[in-house]
Amino acid sequence: MKKLLRIFAAVFIYAGILAGCMAALLLLILMVRFPPLLIAVVLSGWIFSRLRNASDKKSD
Repeated sequence: MKKLLRIFAAVFIYAGILAGCMAALLLLILMVRFPPLLIAVVLSGWIFSRLRNASDKKSD
């Protein structure tokens, strides 16, 4: 019974990793195909970085 549970858990972990990789690959393909999406992702990362740095400075 314990071995069956381990196999069941391993299958779910594998499926989750596979789904995550597929989502990342799809996002990469979309960013290459539609450059405004790439600009939006880079801009949102830059804004997030600035907000995080501002939050870190405020807490000190």
